[in-house]
Amino acid sequence: MDPEAPEPSAGFVLVSRQSPSAQSEPGAQSASAEGDSGTMSQDNEVGMKEVELNELEPEKQPMNAASGAAVSAVMAGGSEKNGLVKIKVADDEAEAAAAKFTGLSKEELLKVAGSPGWVRTRWALLLLFWLGWLGMLAGAVVIIVRAPRCRALPAQSWWHKGALYRIGDLQAFQGQGAGDLAGLKGYIDYLSTLKVKGFVLGPIHKNQKDDVDGTNLEQIDPTLGSKEDFESLLQSAKKKSIRVVLDLTPNYKGQDLWFQRTRVNTVATKMKDALSYWLQAGVDGFQVRDIENLMDAPLFLAQWQNITKSFSEDRLLIAGTGSSNHSQILNLLELTKDLLLTSSYLSVSDFTGKHTELLVTQYLNATDNGWCSWSLSQAGLLASFVPAHLLQLYQLLLFTLPGTPVFSYGDEIGLKAAALPGQPMKAPIMLWDESSSLNTSGFVSPNMTVKGQSEDPGSLLSLFRRLSDHRSKERSLLHGDFHVLSSGPDLFSYIRQWDQNERFLVVLNFGDMGQPARLGASSLPSSLPSSVELLLSTQPGRKEGTSFELEHLKLEPHEGLLLRFPYVA
Repeated sequence: MDPEAPEPSAGFVLVSRQSPSAQSEPGAQSASAEGDSGTMSQDNEVGMKEVELNELEPEKQPMNAASGAAVSAVMAGGSEKNGLVKIKVADDEAEAAAAKFTGLSKEELLKVAGSPGWVRTRWALLLLFWLGWLGMLAGAVVIIVRAPRCRALPAQSWWHKGALYRIGDLQAFQGQGAGDLAGLKGYIDYLSTLKVKGFVLGPIHKNQKDDVDGTNLEQIDPTLGSKEDFESLLQSAKKKSIRVVLDLTPNYKGQDLWFQRTRVNTVATKMKDALSYWLQAGVDGFQVRDIENLMDAPLFLAQWQNITKSFSEDRLLIAGTGSSNHSQILNLLELTKDLLLTSSYLSVSDFTGKHTELLVTQYLNATDNGWCSWSLSQAGLLASFVPAHLLQLYQLLLFTLPGTPVFSYGDEIGLKAAALPGQPMKAPIMLWDESSSLNTSGFVSPNMTVKGQSEDPGSLLSLFRRLSDHRSKERSLLHGDFHVLSSGPDLFSYIRQWDQNERFLVVLNFGDMGQPARLGASSLPSSLPSSVELLLSTQPGRKEGTSFELEHLKLEPHEGLLLRFPYVA
């Protein structure tokens, strides 16, 4: 009998392999038959071990190459009977289990965290964090304290923020011979393109010529529309953020706009009632013209201003005078505050830079730099007072002076008044397009019309729109300080600046010849920069955004420049 097969030791797996010779010998067959039961049990055991090996995790399985080498070595040595091979399993599993890192337990972590080294490290990091935070806080405080303080913005109403536009004759403005309140609604979009903040309407009330009793300041002239038409117009303007100022000059169809002096008390009573009535109707202000012809005009203006302001501080009163006398104009402003006064004051200019500068600075000084309005008349067209070659220059001037610019319809296109020899000035027909010639006595060129100038970026209308847009957006132009600069002959130059905002330099050449600017800034709190950027020119050929050295700045004849430069602390 063959000796018993040795018992497999722990950590080894027995694998049965039969040699080929054993399969061919007869003795082997009988031996095989006799040990069927033992062999099958060993085969089952070996098969189970193989399954267990296959199910092991990859890292726990013996490497295939090593296993194969071990099997080959054992077979070659013939140290095991029936091809049995010993494979080491348990030791590999132990080594793999030992290689896994399970981390520290809670008790171990607390023990490490409580060690003196870690305690000191945590305190050092906490101290560094708070020191850094306090340092940043101190730095922010220093920056805030040392930074220049911003000036408080002045309180401004809607008429401080842009231009006003006068529409005195509805029929002439609409150019159809039958203009009325209902038709005027169709032009609100056009007014919006001009960037104006409000328009002065009328007068539109019922006026029996030179008849006080036949004049009703609270009733609309039936030929111009109804109260419902007026309310609809107000709503349309409101949607475009355009305010409506109503002209209540009483006797606008008669010779004396304020009737006879003996009826002044009757007229004053009618005015008080009408102010309250139209304020309740929703108007944003009033205009009265030729106020110098009203006896005790400063007193009445103060009363009407009180009625207007008591309703709302956001309501406006405009007074107009045909006077150009400086002292008379100031007398009308004596008892009123926040009153806009239009006059012919600037119309007495001899159209030179030095004289215009004198008129402007004299007026601002006399009003203690209070809020002013700028126009060349109380109702007339700009082209009636200013030569055609200076119209663009005056647009730039009125839009950039400190105060509210006031224009009449047609000023944006250079419309001229229609006057016949020996006859009073008549309201001109607004030239919307070439078809307007049907309502005028002469030929209308496309470049004279709203349509033609809208298509020309170098036109007077395009310049008006650009200036109006800048005037309503830039703080330095809205309410900035005004500083006059010394400059060359026939030049008027000044700076508009507000706090830390962008500054604007305006240079106007009233002369017939080109000349250098020769700017001086001795009166300014800060010196002029060496270079400035062009925002716009009244003449074509200059490219917006071009940089100019002030030392070499030169203007063309009748040219005006709007230049800008940044604030520097």
